[in-house]
Amino acid sequence: MNTTTEATAAALARLDANEPHAIERLIDWLRIPSISTDPKYKREVARAAEWSADHLRASGFEVSVLPTGQPAGAGHPIVLAHTPGADDYTGPHVLFYGHYDVQPVDPVELWEADPFDPQRKPAVPGGPGERLVARGACDDKGQVAMFLEAARAWYESSGAPAAGVRMTVLLEGEEESGSVNLERFVADHAETLRKCDVCLISDTGMLGRGRPAITYGVRGLAYTEVTLHGPDHDLHSGQWGGKIPNPINELVRVLSGLWDDKRRVTLPGFYDGVRDLTDQERANWRNLNIDEAAALRGIGLPPESSIGEAGFTMIEREWARPTAEINGIWGGYTGHGAKTVIPTHATAKVSFRLVDDQDHERVRDSFFAWLQDRTPPGCRWTLTDHGGGAPVTCAIDSPPLTAARKAVEQACSVAPAMIKTGGSIPVAGLLKTELGIETIFMGFGLEDDRVHSPNEKFELDCYRMGARSHAVLMGLLRDGAAG
Repeated sequence: MNTTTEATAAALARLDANEPHAIERLIDWLRIPSISTDPKYKREVARAAEWSADHLRASGFEVSVLPTGQPAGAGHPIVLAHTPGADDYTGPHVLFYGHYDVQPVDPVELWEADPFDPQRKPAVPGGPGERLVARGACDDKGQVAMFLEAARAWYESSGAPAAGVRMTVLLEGEEESGSVNLERFVADHAETLRKCDVCLISDTGMLGRGRPAITYGVRGLAYTEVTLHGPDHDLHSGQWGGKIPNPINELVRVLSGLWDDKRRVTLPGFYDGVRDLTDQERANWRNLNIDEAAALRGIGLPPESSIGEAGFTMIEREWARPTAEINGIWGGYTGHGAKTVIPTHATAKVSFRLVDDQDHERVRDSFFAWLQDRTPPGCRWTLTDHGGGAPVTCAIDSPPLTAARKAVEQACSVAPAMIKTGGSIPVAGLLKTELGIETIFMGFGLEDDRVHSPNEKFELDCYRMGARSHAVLMGLLRDGAAG
């Protein structure tokens, strides 16, 4: 056994021995209500940033907590940390990205306990395993904690921060509120970040319990809000119905034209940059034996609910096809009882999930132009861009990704599946387009973790698999497996 393998074994032993303290640390972090989208939690978001900075300092990192926004401090802080790497280290400079902010908790009445009073729940036979239930348990504090504790175990067992790997850590506080200051931050710190060769993100998932995965593609996003304005005040529907444009009626009529009868998006040029699925890729995904009917049952739907773009399976539509979705729509009277009005305006939030080489800004502009061309008589639009990000598909044969696959297999005793995900991680697209940095997505969430929903959870077996995988990966990188 060589010294690096012995060192990895020591780090893993330290990780196992430290687990009770590690879980308590995670619980302490989860208690901080770091809801980035709500200004009243600004101090709590800052407190969560300092918590993670302290954890990194205790693991030998040099750490700065940097303000964002204009003026400085108007946004939420970014934690930026570094290790120099061992003197003889020749492997890649790794950037680890995660976020410490969380989603709002509404509807709070559906939580089984206070969302920021983490509950450690026992395993359920035939159901979820032992788990932590709290907002941020999986997305993303629990998954960041896997990395933090792996780094801590290496430092305590060897004295080498992150096993001697040259590493930069960037923990964001605005991922759940649009990452509005991240692009500016990356531009301002481009000289530092360009020193990194590859990014590691643990904000993705597995195929199922005991079925780890490496994600090699995430979808991009274009997110908008559109308001159609009609009369300058609400009107009596008996007096004015059928005589003038009703903004709700007209908005629904226009948006219904986003799809054709095969559920393909009708925007001009929408499919520019979408690559055809290869026969091999389709075969690989079929061989994963994903139970689509079971996935539908898990959200209360029957098998016939699998609908979408014609010619593709449910998993192909999620991993390889773009979509248009109406995420919210409102207008007029929505209170209790009856009030018959034609409203002055109606609003919808509309998002587009993008794949391969689609351009999120071009899709946004095409959508806005499409709406303008369909403006109902006498009406006008207010069109708002809520941001987005580029899709990312990674090379599956790069040395760093090969090392990640080997690390997961050694740590979990099973080879990881190679998958894509329907979700979006805008920072990956930003790093690729602005800095030329590829990303490895090595996450350990489960489909039923209720991310963004009441009673979000993270199972401790998933935490263990993730922490061990990160620890082994650090050892492999230190040993030159991805040099």
